[in-house]
Amino acid sequence: MFLGLRSDIRPAPDLDAAREWYTAALGVEPYFENEAYVGYSFGGFELGLFKYGDPAAGPLPYWGVADLDAALASLTGSGATMAEEIHEVGGGIRMAAVTDPHGVHLGLIENPVFELTQVDGSGPGR
Repeated sequence: MFLGLRSDIRPAPDLDAAREWYTAALGVEPYFENEAYVGYSFGGFELGLFKYGDPAAGPLPYWGVADLDAALASLTGSGATMAEEIHEVGGGIRMAAVTDPHGVHLGLIENPVFELTQVDGSGPGR
């Protein structure tokens, strides 16, 4: 069911300022943008900025799934509860989150736009 860890979504109420800062910090341009979301493909993962996220809640990692509806059915059938209903952020990208039976949030993302990429090892943190 899981395709691997895909995205770290960060709340960014001032999306323009966050975009400017992360573009400079990462040294790459976003691969996806709309009025509510900016996504960077970086090092085989996505770093996302979400305008309507709550900074007090902090970032949430999202695991990639090929079929969000099936993944949610499986997880809720195993005792998870919905924490964040399915919402589309554009480009066919759908996200949701559940709370596992231990009280921990688990983000899920169905993203037909995202492609795994390799980095050359010369970027930040290398």
